[in-house]
Amino acid sequence: MIGFLLGTAAICAPPHIGVPLGLTIAGVKAIAGRRRNARQAKLHSSDSEQKLEAKFEKVLASEVVEPVELSWTGLNQTLKLKDGSTKQILKGVSGVARPGRLVGLMGPSGSGKTSLLTALAGRVPAGSKMSLTGSLLVNGMPADEAGHRQAFVQQEDLFYSMLSVKETLQMAADLRLPQQMSAEAREAYVNQLVGVLGLAKAIDTCVGDEKTRGLSGGEKKRLSIGCELVGSPSLIFCDEPTTGLDSFQAEKVMSTLKGLAASGHTVVASIHQPRSSIFAMFDDLVLLSEGQPVYSGPADQALAHFEALGHVCPEHFNPAEFLADLISLDFASPEAEADSRARLDKLVSAWRAKEAAAAAKAAAAKKAASSKDMMRRTASTDLVMRRAAELPRAGPLRQLRLLLVRSWRQVVRDKATNVARAMSNLSSAVVFGAIFFRMRRGQSNIQDRMGLLQVASINTAMASLVKTLNIFPRERTIVARERARGSYSILSYLSAKLAAELPVGALFPLLFGAIVYPVCGLHPSLPRFAKFLGILTLESFTSQALGLAVGSVAPSTEAAMAIGPAVMLVWIVFGGYYVNADNVPALFKWLPRASLIKQAFEALCVNEFPGLQFDADANGGGMRTGEQVLTWLSFDKSTIPARAASQARILLFYYWATFCILRASSPRYQSVRPGTSAPAVEGAAAPAAAPSAAPAPSQADGAAAAAAKANQTKDATPAPAVKSAAA
Repeated sequence: MIGFLLGTAAICAPPHIGVPLGLTIAGVKAIAGRRRNARQAKLHSSDSEQKLEAKFEKVLASEVVEPVELSWTGLNQTLKLKDGSTKQILKGVSGVARPGRLVGLMGPSGSGKTSLLTALAGRVPAGSKMSLTGSLLVNGMPADEAGHRQAFVQQEDLFYSMLSVKETLQMAADLRLPQQMSAEAREAYVNQLVGVLGLAKAIDTCVGDEKTRGLSGGEKKRLSIGCELVGSPSLIFCDEPTTGLDSFQAEKVMSTLKGLAASGHTVVASIHQPRSSIFAMFDDLVLLSEGQPVYSGPADQALAHFEALGHVCPEHFNPAEFLADLISLDFASPEAEADSRARLDKLVSAWRAKEAAAAAKAAAAKKAASSKDMMRRTASTDLVMRRAAELPRAGPLRQLRLLLVRSWRQVVRDKATNVARAMSNLSSAVVFGAIFFRMRRGQSNIQDRMGLLQVASINTAMASLVKTLNIFPRERTIVARERARGSYSILSYLSAKLAAELPVGALFPLLFGAIVYPVCGLHPSLPRFAKFLGILTLESFTSQALGLAVGSVAPSTEAAMAIGPAVMLVWIVFGGYYVNADNVPALFKWLPRASLIKQAFEALCVNEFPGLQFDADANGGGMRTGEQVLTWLSFDKSTIPARAASQARILLFYYWATFCILRASSPRYQSVRPGTSAPAVEGAAAPAAAPSAAPAPSQADGAAAAAAKANQTKDATPAPAVKSAAA
């Protein structure tokens, strides 16, 4: 907040104050950045970096994955409602995900699948009204201390639509892999990813969007997985990877995840109601209903578990559909709801009892020991991956260059948007030219000239604003994901975006002004014509900056499209044509000075009216010179450089606000807190690794009694607590 206020003061203050203040702030930040980079550079010598890079490239080339076992015990998630009450979303859920196995999270809508997945991935937003308690361990260590590499594939697939598959993956590799890694190694790694994802035939196909045909839904989902795979993460989380896909594409995506699990990754995917062939791919299954575990264990033993409880799956029936129907609540009638709820309570109680029985077995120690042996054998790989993560990635200049290339490709290749913008400006110019064709010098034409200058400034601003609001909120989501991976800084992103878009964006107001000015018969002077074009172009840039600021705040494109025009309406009202600045109440005196429409309209009037002579009215009166018109508008003391400087300050303020908003909105997540009465860490972990009929590690109830003991001794004896949890 202090940085934002200082930057705003530097932008809004007079030049003799703002310029030294801005230079001082920039200098302080530059010195701090250099010191930070120097500290990071001391982590490795040049020789050790080269040796480590060689090892890192070999690890990536050999597709060696650090094995990671994720276990969760007694997870409880509650939501605080507006009325002060709480709603429990997860109720004592326990389980395990092991290397080389594909874990499916299933359940009806509202069962808590996505909540559990985001909790396991550490994606519960910090500061939200959510409370998350329990135990979440990675290889026996608390998840937020394990330092493992993980990926989270979100449900919505968003990319730069004009980039090809290879360009998208290459950009992810260039930004996320250490900068010392050779270009040949990065390219080989990208080609390897393309082969793993089954995208070889679409390698040069652009991603596409609703305007441009590109990848299919399944190909986009596999590309999403590929972007997250850069850097060889051990843990992969997928949120509803088959949503919106047909059965064939859904099976292709799940086959990709199954292949990743077979190569050593630990894969956890939430899925609503898969087809039978997809269900058969699951190694382990976690069934949830109403936030409670109904089953957690090997997928091929799920039907046997429910058959023992008297629920037999009919022959030739999809097991996934059978299980989904079995654990769902029927709200068709009060009687049906009561019956289905009673059935669900029995299923939950049966699973809790089975967890308690499995918790009493001591066979888990052998499997835990073998798991530790496996971790020990791969310690060298683990060390290489972790140390390589400490190497510096792309520096600021390299980030700027890479992002500039990406933004330039996106802008130049988006022919549909560029053609639409050109046609919009061309049609507006033709309409205005027809309405204000060859304006004369009568008294009534004074109003016509002011009206034309006002609508020209409004049209230019709105065209640029709407385009930005349509695109930026979606792009902001992509940026948030990439920033969560630590790919680049906000300053590099914004600088590259502006450098790529401003040259192309300048063409459209120039096209509009080049037609309107001569057709409407504005002041016939080449220097004034050039100034007219410059004023409109600068206003277009300012309106784009306003769109960025609004888009960085709005939660969605629809919200941005509602907020942006509302803000612009205020600037239009105080734009100098409808309300004279001298008559504005003292409380609102700042609004005309902050209006980008006012600065453009005033500059256009100062450019147009001086030197013009107008005919008198029928009574010999009226305003005879352009200077009189400026006096009537209260623009007689204004100059074009002064208005341009004011417009530039507004432009810089919106850019600065966008930068600060994006930086402040960087994702922050909360970790799992030990619960006061969470299920035990000690008892739950033993059956988690047990190879018995309840091998799935969700033994929450059987461990309930030991939870308090584990939590009480955690502070005093942390080592035994972690050790027992790992067991």
